[in-house]
Amino acid sequence: MLDRSYEGGTLLTEGDLAEAVGVSRTPVREALLRLEAEGLLKLYPKKGALVLPVSAQEIADVVETRLLVEQHAVRRFAGGVPAGLIERLEESLAEQRVHAAGRDLAAFAAADRGFHAEIVRAAGNRILAHLYDQLRDRQLRMGVATMHAEPSRVAKNVAEHAEILQALRDGAVETAVEAVGRHVSWVNTLARGES
Repeated sequence: MLDRSYEGGTLLTEGDLAEAVGVSRTPVREALLRLEAEGLLKLYPKKGALVLPVSAQEIADVVETRLLVEQHAVRRFAGGVPAGLIERLEESLAEQRVHAAGRDLAAFAAADRGFHAEIVRAAGNRILAHLYDQLRDRQLRMGVATMHAEPSRVAKNVAEHAEILQALRDGAVETAVEAVGRHVSWVNTLARGES
């Protein structure tokens, strides 16, 4: 579902999913209940689970939350970028380039999300990092969906991550905050049907 194996509107059954992943129905049932609790699907007794499409409102809500968390995290680096962060972001960017070259959008989306998670974790607020981690599945699902809708976005993401990394490397915190804002906000234009 997160990698678009199951599009919004697809009806899934416990039995089919259990067979597809080679497990019993019990862990599948537990996973479906968790996904319903997260708002990613709707369960219908004796019928199955309907994968919910990504709505424009969901995109707007996730973008707003990401902006609040990510820009705040970057502002916390005003006293200096934490040790090791630049190196971890460089490694993440290299990984993204490999996945982009291989056109593996699911792996690219995961690496993209990891880049941002590194920044949030480096800010040192564990509660904020935990909140951000709760967005993980929604971010991955949206990331893959939006890159399918706009394939040129992969190269743009890499370039924008490089811009954020360079600003942090230079200690230009406000430049990094602005770059994060532009980078995260672009999804809203796609949700409104703009390119």
